[in-house]
Amino acid sequence: MRGMADDRIRPAATDDVPTVKAVIDAAFRPYVARIGVVPVPMEADHAANVAAGRVFVLEAPGRGNAAGAGPVIGLVVVEARADHLYLDVVAVHPDAHGTGAGRRLLEFVDAHARALGLPEIRLYTNAMMWENQKIYPKFGYEVVERRVTGPYDRIHYRKRLR
Repeated sequence: MRGMADDRIRPAATDDVPTVKAVIDAAFRPYVARIGVVPVPMEADHAANVAAGRVFVLEAPGRGNAAGAGPVIGLVVVEARADHLYLDVVAVHPDAHGTGAGRRLLEFVDAHARALGLPEIRLYTNAMMWENQKIYPKFGYEVVERRVTGPYDRIHYRKRLR
């Protein structure tokens, strides 16, 4: 089996919208019962995000299509703002957990922010998504604040790029 080094991250295209929805739904579905509401990414306008150039997909190594790429196993949704890159969504399909896909996506976000000349990345996660609270600090993110907005208890993070 080829390693993740043979994967490819690319901007999502219109044809990817159903796959984007499927990956996000698969990644966030386990949290519905835990947090008691549908996570915001599951209700996002995926077509609008793709059309705006905010979605980047991670294709697994393989020969899944004519271009030689494998299936989409993860994605990020980002938005460049005046003083930072906002990381709206990181989603890895459960079938790809443990493959390094999440690490590759977070490394891509760092590189993307640097390419845009932005000095920091910001994101938030639901406080009930305990796994994320272990992951983000390992990648250099620090907690900025905890804020409740409606039914969502969120922990806000930032990563300053050097």
